[in-house]
Amino acid sequence: MNASTKLNTDEMLRIRLAVLQREHRDLDEAIVALGSAVSPDQLMLRRLKKQKLGLKERIVKIEDDLIPDIIA
Repeated sequence: MNASTKLNTDEMLRIRLAVLQREHRDLDEAIVALGSAVSPDQLMLRRLKKQKLGLKERIVKIEDDLIPDIIA
């Protein structure tokens, strides 16, 4: 892989990371709003929390991909 391709891949990963982080924040806000309702829909809360966890796992994976491997 040449430097140009690596740069483009890193740029795409950073863009994807930003999108996922925004979706994660949006889900967090939705969970808080739904949870503060008088009688929150527990099934919907569980679904949103599961979706949020999935996003977090994808965010961590991309962050790991962006950190360069260091050979000790």
